[in-house]
Amino acid sequence: MTFLLAGGGGLLSFNTGFAIWILVSLIIFLLVMMKYAVPPIMTALTDREQNIKESLEAAEKAIAKAEKISKDNEKALREAEAKAQQIRKEAVDEAELIRVERINKAKEEADQIIEQAKATIEQEKKQALDELRSEVAKLAVKSASIIIDSELDNEKNKKLVDKFLTDLSKN
Repeated sequence: MTFLLAGGGGLLSFNTGFAIWILVSLIIFLLVMMKYAVPPIMTALTDREQNIKESLEAAEKAIAKAEKISKDNEKALREAEAKAQQIRKEAVDEAELIRVERINKAKEEADQIIEQAKATIEQEKKQALDELRSEVAKLAVKSASIIIDSELDNEKNKKLVDKFLTDLSKN
């Protein structure tokens, strides 16, 4: 330790001339820095700060715009779903109406067919009755002529009627 305190070049020895030169160099360095280096650095820092602020504002605007677009899209989606639901309901209602109309039309056609069949049956029945009456009238005339031709005897009349009935059942 003695060599540290001895005069000469120890670590803890202080050289005033050297210290003054260091101080002068430091002051010159600081002045040169303040004059030439600090203003561009400060300008760059200010510009950087401004760019960051602008970027943040732009990001906030973009987020707000994206949220607005998202809300608009959700609203449009809800409207589209409501419209699709309405269209589906209208289609079901229209299909039901068409089904009811077709059923009614089919019932009307069936009623018309039944009415036509009833009319045809009635007409054929009438025609058959007319034919039957005509046939009965012919038979009555024939039997009357047979009776008139023969004598008016009861026994003969009875035999003639019996014969007529047997002939009638054969035909």
